[in-house]
Amino acid sequence: MTFFLFSYPQTINVQITATGLGKRFQRDWIFRELTHTFQPGSATAVLGPNGAGKSTLLNTISGQLLSTEGTLAYGLGSQAVAVEDVPQYLAYAAPYLELLEELTLLELLQFHTQFKPLRPGVSLDKLIDLMYLEKSRQQLVREFSSGMKQRLKLALALYADAPLLLLDEPTTNLDATGVAWYQEHVQATRAGRTLLLSSNVAAEYAFCDEVLLVTDFQPVRG
Repeated sequence: MTFFLFSYPQTINVQITATGLGKRFQRDWIFRELTHTFQPGSATAVLGPNGAGKSTLLNTISGQLLSTEGTLAYGLGSQAVAVEDVPQYLAYAAPYLELLEELTLLELLQFHTQFKPLRPGVSLDKLIDLMYLEKSRQQLVREFSSGMKQRLKLALALYADAPLLLLDEPTTNLDATGVAWYQEHVQATRAGRTLLLSSNVAAEYAFCDEVLLVTDFQPVRG
């Protein structure tokens, strides 16, 4: 496989510190008393069975959900980052995130990159080539297969100019060729960023250097 490597600032890494973190929906705790530091430049696999709360944890860490208890602290190098500023440093891919399907592929990329620029050295044409979607550049996204849409979501996150990357079940809807594409490109874009990956499929997170089990932070139900 050929890796597509692009220059990226190696000195700008995000650190996330969770202290006593907990999230509850109504009376049910999804996780509780989670204390962990996601070190700058680390790749952490967030593991657990379906329904264990992996997506909820990622959405809480991203700032999209407020925690019920505990704190989250973000740092960029030696500088603290407020939770409301986290989105500008964040790229996120998940099967449940929606695309603007009434746009063509090229229109969607042009719109998306106004708010989340691509990494240095990656043009829109280059990104389309990397996704193997050259023949679909003028096709409406709503006409894409589920695998094409997932590859598009992943590419927008992997090649975003963002030092914090969150991936939730990244190979959902991908066939064997798509899984190989994901594995190649996630490895090619790892450098210079902090990565959290929610999964229960070993092939998705084999490269990660840390593992966090959501079930270790769930209250025992009597």
